[in-house]
Amino acid sequence: MPLPPQLQRAIEQETGRHPPKALSQAAAELSAAYRAEQPGGAFITSELHRLAYAAVRLPATFAAVHAVFAEVRRRWPDLTVANLLDLGAGPGTAAWAAGEIFGELESFTLVEADAGLIALGKALARAGEHHLLEQARWAQGDLRALPAFAPCDLVVSSYALGELGEEAASAVLRAAWAVTVQVLVVVEPGTVRGFALIRRLRDELIATGAHLIAPCPHQEECPLPAGDWCHFSQRLERSRLHQRLKEGALGYEDEKFSYVAVARHLLQPAPARILRHPLRHAGHAELQLCTPTGLQTLTVTRSDKERWKEARKAEWGDEWRGGA
Repeated sequence: MPLPPQLQRAIEQETGRHPPKALSQAAAELSAAYRAEQPGGAFITSELHRLAYAAVRLPATFAAVHAVFAEVRRRWPDLTVANLLDLGAGPGTAAWAAGEIFGELESFTLVEADAGLIALGKALARAGEHHLLEQARWAQGDLRALPAFAPCDLVVSSYALGELGEEAASAVLRAAWAVTVQVLVVVEPGTVRGFALIRRLRDELIATGAHLIAPCPHQEECPLPAGDWCHFSQRLERSRLHQRLKEGALGYEDEKFSYVAVARHLLQPAPARILRHPLRHAGHAELQLCTPTGLQTLTVTRSDKERWKEARKAEWGDEWRGGA
């Protein structure tokens, strides 16, 4: 998936004011920090870092959050979202993604600790002529000391809670759930560490009475064994700017992410979720499923015409309705 054209143009306009070599160096520093799973505030320390983030990390974050919002919309097609609260908004990435999925949105409240990222977010909204986001309420502040917010239909925190300690992440989660009217979404990197946080927050949300929307097809204890992790992948198209700064030969990259989405009200869960790339062979396909009764490996043969048809189309992360 590509970025919205107006967002891509805005990024190119803002980054175009700086020498390509300096942006490339900043992008390399960001990539190294992400591979080392350093907290975000430890390496976004200059305007060049922020612009490099917009060029090479914002697209990946956008792709992951867009995929999660799209899954929420699929699971709850009648959901109406009038307002959004983003905790740890960066330059407004999740707001751009939400606007693509929830066209009925009327207002955004965005919380971000870094004043430079807030300024960049406002500049991208202006340059991209995103008039609703131009009118967003920005609040500068540490997530560990959140002020009171009015209840919002959709509350999201993406790639932010993992930068806090465990106790602080749980405290922010409780505050976020307290102001959630309909849906709360948390997205983290699709790593062992990122999923460990999602798994723990999932348990805490269930304990408060939240109802899972996705990805889980049940509210039971996560059946994955220690050392394994539940994560998904979204392919995003690299712009020429993105390719140049990352020195990538491919015109795309795959963003791995873990997430949990919960609702105030009970919804019909997915019957099962495909946890890995399906293995397709000449006469059969193998699907690794998470089901309400635990993990299962399902083999679908060509002779099972209806399920074979579905298995040939099935992708990692999809719900599976063909039975176990």
